[in-house]
Parts: sequence; structure tokens; C-alpha cells
Amino acid sequence: MTPRVGRFVVVGAVGLGVQLVVLDLLVRVGWPVGVSAATAVEAAVLHNFCWHHRWTWREEPATADPARWVNRLVRFHAANGAVSLACTSSLTWALAAAAGLPLVVANVVGVGVASVVNFVAADRWVFAPRR
Repeated sequence: MTPRVGRFVVVGAVGLGVQLVVLDLLVRVGWPVGVSAATAVEAAVLHNFCWHHRWTWREEPATADPARWVNRLVRFHAANGAVSLACTSSLTWALAAAAGLPLVVANVVGVGVASVVNFVAADRWVFAPRR
């Protein structure tokens, strides 16, 4: 495993913790599971972007150029956010509501399925060096 993959896994694991806490809190206060899952994914996406920008892909700094930072955030949402929202939200709902798995287990499965695609998209498109 390369150092970048290791950092990606660490950030993702912490992001998963953020996601699970937000998901649990929102469901406890009465939000629907689908809306709670989507909101929790967004919280994790924002967390992960900030840490990937500062740590995982630190060799490709963009902090001196605010437009580049915003461009990365938009690309991260388009790639990782869209994959995470679509995959994690739909799998969480399907596995929890339709298949009867515990909510946290269903959410972890959704996150696992999206992780590989997310790394490739981030490495090849979001944080790719300028050409």
C-alpha cells in the first residue's frame, strides 16, 4: 500500500465516523433514513475533501490559488460526492429498509462499495497535477 492510499484510508475511516455520527443523530431526531443518509454523506464528503486537500494530496497544493481550491471542491463533489451520495444512500436504504440489515451495517457496506471508485476519481481527476 502506498503512503497516499494509506492516508486516503485514514481520512476515509475518520470520515466514516463523521458520517455514522451524523446519520445516527439525524435518525434519532426523527429525520427519514434516506434524507439522513444523504445529509450524513455530505458531511463526510466535506470532511474528506478538506483532509484530502491538506494531507492525502498535499504534494499538489492549491491553497495559494483560491480558484483552484474551489475547482477541486466542485470536482470532488462531482466525483466523490456523487458516487458517495448515490451509492451509499441507495445501498443504505436498500439494505436497511428492504433487506432488514442494521442501519450502521448497511451504511458501512455502501461506503465500502464507493471507496475504490472514489480513490481513483480523486487521484486521476480531482487532485491531479496541473498539466
